Amino acid sequence: MTGQMTKIGLAASAISIIASIYIYFSHGDGGDPMLGIFVGLWAPTLILFSQEIDKMNE
Repeated sequence: MTGQMTKIGLAASAISIIASIYIYFSHGDGGDPMLGIFVGLWAPTLILFSQEIDKMNE
């Protein structure tokens, strides 16, 4: 069970990056750069948060 939360955080981070690229380029007419950047900024937060939860559960 150790590392499970870290794996979930990594997957969520990857989804955030993919969603960010999609929103940046193809959301509406020509994309929404600011929203795409905002969504992409969550990736490192998700990774760090999941690692800290994993440490607390040890």
